Amino acid sequence: MEKQADWPCTVRTLFRERNLGCKEAVSQAITWFFEHEAEGIILEDDCLPGSSFFGFCDALLQKYRHEDRVRIITGSNMQNGRQWGDASYYFSRYGNIWGWATWRRVWDRYDAGLSQYTEADAARHLRRIFDDPFLVAAWEKIFANQKAGNIDTWDYQLQFITFFENGLCATPNVNLVSNLGFRADGTHTFDPANHGSGVPVGELTIRTHPAGFTPETEADYYFMAREYDLAQQWRRHRKWKNRMKRWMKSLFQ
Repeated sequence: MEKQADWPCTVRTLFRERNLGCKEAVSQAITWFFEHEAEGIILEDDCLPGSSFFGFCDALLQKYRHEDRVRIITGSNMQNGRQWGDASYYFSRYGNIWGWATWRRVWDRYDAGLSQYTEADAARHLRRIFDDPFLVAAWEKIFANQKAGNIDTWDYQLQFITFFENGLCATPNVNLVSNLGFRADGTHTFDPANHGSGVPVGELTIRTHPAGFTPETEADYYFMAREYDLAQQWRRHRKWKNRMKRWMKSLFQ
C-alpha cells in the first residue's frame, strides 16, 4: 500500500482481525486517525471523489481551523442542481459523510453512546431546530433507536451532536463525491434507483466564501424531505385528518 502512494508521505494502516460492525469499526478507526492527525479527510470505500474535492477540503480545513461552529466539510451535494447563496459553498445543519473532512477538535466531542443526552433533551433541541413536526418525529425516532442500541452505525451520533451544539457543515454548491455503493448486495444502500445513488461529480473552484454562518434551512429541508419521505407522511396525515373530520361530523348529524 505504501508503494502505491506516488508522493512523499508516511502511510499508517489499521487492520482489524474481526468484523467490529459499522458503529465500532468506523468510529474507532476515526478516533485512531485523529490520534495521529489534527485534521484530515475521510473517505469510505464506495465514495468516488472528483479531483477538486481534495482542494475544497484542504482550503476549508485551513480557513475554519479555529472556527468552532464549523464542524464538518462535505463533498456531497444532494440538491439536484439547486444553488444556495452567491458563494461557492453554503452552510448546512446536516453533515453528509459521503466524503468529508473535519478536525480533531470536532471528533474529541464525539460520543458513540450519546451518553450526555436523554430523549427529552433530544426532543427539546430538535423542536428548536426544525419547524416541521414530521421531521422532528423522524429524528426523535432515530435518536430513541440509537440510544436503545437498535442501529449499528456511527454517523447519526455525529449528526445529533452537530444539531445539539449548533454546528454547521460547509457544503459545496456542486457535488464533488459520488456514492457508487447502491446495489442489491450492499450493506446499507440497496436500491440503485435511490436519489443518492451515483450522483454525477462536478468540479469546483472556490471563488467566494459565505458572508456569515447562517445555515440554508431551505436546502436542509429539501434534502431531508426526500430522505425521510415527508411528502408521503404528510399525505397519510392529511388522509387521517380528513377521516377524523368526517367521523366527527357524522356524530353530530
